[in-house]
Amino acid sequence: MKLKLRVYPDPVLAQKAARIEAITPDVKQLAQDMAETMYANDGIGLAAPQVGQSVRLVVVDLSGPEVRDDLRVFVNPVITEKSSEIVETEEGCLSVATLRANVKRAAQVTVQAQDLDGNELTIEADELLAVCLQHEIDHLQGVLFIDHISRLKRSLYDKKVKKWMRQQDKAGAN
Repeated sequence: MKLKLRVYPDPVLAQKAARIEAITPDVKQLAQDMAETMYANDGIGLAAPQVGQSVRLVVVDLSGPEVRDDLRVFVNPVITEKSSEIVETEEGCLSVATLRANVKRAAQVTVQAQDLDGNELTIEADELLAVCLQHEIDHLQGVLFIDHISRLKRSLYDKKVKKWMRQQDKAGAN
């Protein structure tokens, strides 16, 4: 089932997500629903807070958008190592409407997590997968990619969001 995306400045996006203590049928269903939501919105990654669930769950699939055949699910992911090499890439986010900006991140990361069967997994990632994992794991810490951009760009974006919210409030009042 496609879920409703939460968009900035929704407070759930600023919360630190809770650890998943048991992989229940509900957690597996949430992962499936998150994947469907990610695909429907042409995303390559999605964290549970982005659909209003403040738990440590991430789905990633870099294979799209035409083909979607490499879904990866990470339960309680943690970055255990980061390379000192930095890459700067343009990022966007399903929860941050219309903004794309350059963000500096580690070129390689090692992530430990569990899969949906409860098996421990360790993944060494580079390139787009490393960037995507850092972006999604940031969501679990209540951090958005706009927290990594300059204060000026962030201030301009915040002003734009406030304007949109005022317009929505006016439209709702009519």
